[in-house]
Amino acid sequence: MSKGRDRMVYQREDKKWANKRNDSEKASSVHSTQKKAIEAAKEMLQNQGGGELIVKGLDRKIRSKDTIPPGHDPNPPKDREP
Repeated sequence: MSKGRDRMVYQREDKKWANKRNDSEKASSVHSTQKKAIEAAKEMLQNQGGGELIVKGLDRKIRSKDTIPPGHDPNPPKDREP
């Protein structure tokens, strides 16, 4: 997967949630909740042809990673996240 397609969702210092492309300096969108930021990131990845979605928790550690279709995950997990 190309680095430019990957997206990250994390909480900013102002307590809002950012949806940011990994190779960009600025957030693509900012949301009041993590759920809304994840939904926006998934939609953008689907429109771009798929990619990796990385979600960070309040502690800034990676909470989850997910390949958004039609991206190709060479090592898919045996279980699926909801």
